Amino acid sequence: MAQVRFEHAEHTYLGAKAPAVSDLDLTIDDGEFMVLVGPSGCGKSTSLRMLAGLEEVSAGSVFIGDEDVTRFPPKARDIAMVFQNYALYPHLTVADNMAFALRIAGVGKSERTARVADAARLLDLEDVLHRKPKALSGGQRQRVAMGRAIVRQPQVFCMDEPLSNLDAKLRVSTRTQIAALQRRLGVTTVYVTHDQVEAMTMGDRVAVMKDGVLQQVDAPLALYDRPANLFVAGFIGSPGMNLLAGRTAGDGIAVVDGVDIPIDRTAAAASSGSVTLGIRPESWRVAGSGDDGYPVTVAVVEELGADAYVYATPAGVDAASERAGDVLPLVVARLEGRQQLRAGQQLSLVADPRAIHVFDSDTGARLALAG
Repeated sequence: MAQVRFEHAEHTYLGAKAPAVSDLDLTIDDGEFMVLVGPSGCGKSTSLRMLAGLEEVSAGSVFIGDEDVTRFPPKARDIAMVFQNYALYPHLTVADNMAFALRIAGVGKSERTARVADAARLLDLEDVLHRKPKALSGGQRQRVAMGRAIVRQPQVFCMDEPLSNLDAKLRVSTRTQIAALQRRLGVTTVYVTHDQVEAMTMGDRVAVMKDGVLQQVDAPLALYDRPANLFVAGFIGSPGMNLLAGRTAGDGIAVVDGVDIPIDRTAAAASSGSVTLGIRPESWRVAGSGDDGYPVTVAVVEELGADAYVYATPAGVDAASERAGDVLPLVVARLEGRQQLRAGQQLSLVADPRAIHVFDSDTGARLALAG
């Protein structure tokens, strides 16, 4: 086990005009489960491959423990990689697949057998050690790939979207198993995914990337409650945060679609005028008789039993746009279920000013934050 550090690390692909990863400063603590998350092309897999030695570090350094491994070949870094496609040998049994790297490294047969047996017990693979990959389910193949990494007893696990080939139900159960297994083994783990729900579920901390630049790194709930900028605010959370463009007007007021919405006074004072309000779906409530709320028209109600997600269009949406079939902006509210809401119904929504995140529309930076 070891700490991992990226110090101003960059990678630029041959012929590219801009770095795929730019000035990455990130410390992953010994035994930590760190998730790199972001949209396709954000640089998360490239960062992982720089750590593994599969991509050159164009500038900066990568450390494993106290050792600068920037120029080390992959085999000298004491890491184990779990790939998206499992990379199992079809002609070898499960036991032989798991032991393959140990055999190449010259580990004795008795030691190989013992390590494979231990990993198989951890992963519930004892009954399939004699089978070949074609006789396994997708989840079992993924666990064999995990077992091959575990038997290496590396300092660091590197996992590049290992669940992306599984169906939705199996992904949910397997990600829980991986997180529990990592905590049991205590091995420093860097895990790449594009799925923010997966990131929030599994990671001790989550690093959010965009266009090769680290946007924010924090505990999952801290990212949800205190997003550093508009990108993180919109990316983290499912359904996503409602982002409403407006302007500050007066003391602690923002005007959105002609409606006055109370906001944090400090944020209003710090604003140059143009702001974006971020409101989580659960922060909305239906306005009472004495409240001046944000008027919307219900488009779809997603009934969940105790709760309902209401997808609505702002009342200020241009009618001509609606007739033309344009994609309309939607406001999402998580409300108490069984309210008999229906499409076309008019609602007025309000949110506590303390639950409204305020961002500068020009820079995307957070000005103030719920709570």
